[in-house]
Amino acid sequence: MTKAELVKILNEKIGFSKKECQELVDLVFETMKEVLVKEGRLKLSGFGIFEVRHKKPRRGRNPQTNESMTISERRVLVFRTSPLLKKRLNESVSQR
Repeated sequence: MTKAELVKILNEKIGFSKKECQELVDLVFETMKEVLVKEGRLKLSGFGIFEVRHKKPRRGRNPQTNESMTISERRVLVFRTSPLLKKRLNESVSQR
C-alpha cells in the first residue's frame, strides 16, 4: 500500500477532502519520525513497537572485490509486531 492509497481510503471512510486526508497522513508520519528521533521508541498498541537500535562498527567484506572493510556504526529501525497483530496475521493464513 502506498501513501496515496492510504489517503484514498481515509477519504472514502471519513469523508474528509483528499487534501485534508493527505495533510493528516503527513502529520501522522512526521510525528512518528520526530518521536523516533527524540525518544528512539514508538509503541502503537495492537500494532507493534518501532525501536531505534545502535549498531557498533564491525568488520565486513565487499562482495564485489572481496576486499575487507569496516562497516561504520549506525542507527537502525527495528519493528516488533504486537501479539494481537501476529495472531490476526496467522488467522488469515490458516483460513486459506
